[in-house]
Amino acid sequence: MEPERARQLLQQERERIEALLADLTPQSEGEDEPGDEGSETLYQEEFDATRAEDLQDQLAAVERAEARLAAGTYGLSIESGEPIPDERLERVPTAERNVGE
Repeated sequence: MEPERARQLLQQERERIEALLADLTPQSEGEDEPGDEGSETLYQEEFDATRAEDLQDQLAAVERAEARLAAGTYGLSIESGEPIPDERLERVPTAERNVGE
């Protein structure tokens, strides 16, 4: 894959993740407990916290991919060193391995 295309894909992925992070419901300082009236807020906050962790992990994967791009190893499996197919990188720009590794 051409480096410019890789940069474009990674930038799009970064923007997607950052937008999702920005859309998460802000955490409140409430004292809701499960079963309390309004505890759906507690559920949403826990859901959002878990989602934020997942998105932070995805953002870290983008940063690792950007580092590989800068180092000239983007598109190579971190396990085998074999090229990752462009089709896979188009779908998953942060792919670190080939399917099955």
